[in-house]
Amino acid sequence: MIVQIQGNVGFPITLDPTVWIFDDRKIELNEAFGVSDNEDSENDQQQVWDRNEYQQKLRPPVNQSVTRYNRKKVLENSYVMPLHHFLKNSEPSGDAKEAILHTTDGDETISLDQLEQSYLLFALDGKPLTEDGPIHVILNDGSNKDAPFKGVEKISIV
Repeated sequence: MIVQIQGNVGFPITLDPTVWIFDDRKIELNEAFGVSDNEDSENDQQQVWDRNEYQQKLRPPVNQSVTRYNRKKVLENSYVMPLHHFLKNSEPSGDAKEAILHTTDGDETISLDQLEQSYLLFALDGKPLTEDGPIHVILNDGSNKDAPFKGVEKISIV
């Protein structure tokens, strides 16, 4: 249930999507594509991240206390994680232009810009993606939201 980012990068990294459910950077799937129930909360969350951007390199922001309401909400919703947090830390080379998504069904090639702005679906209805996981890659424009790249096990930067 891990995903590697490797290839033409300064630092190959390994991602563990099973722990992202506790990460404050996660976004509800519907909110990621413009369907938001609470815009004020989204704006407040963005201000917190702008203020704490420098701390992300030291340690990921993790919920320190999950209330009973939040615990129930976490177990019922679908979540995505923006990939740019991790891609920036892997430091892709300046001449890198494409990314190969190694999936259980074969390889898919997308541009590095598309990859940087994409979302990683890691929880569907509060549960990890076990059958066709560990992650699905959804482009930021939502064009492949209904048919994401499924079963992504490794990302190679070329």
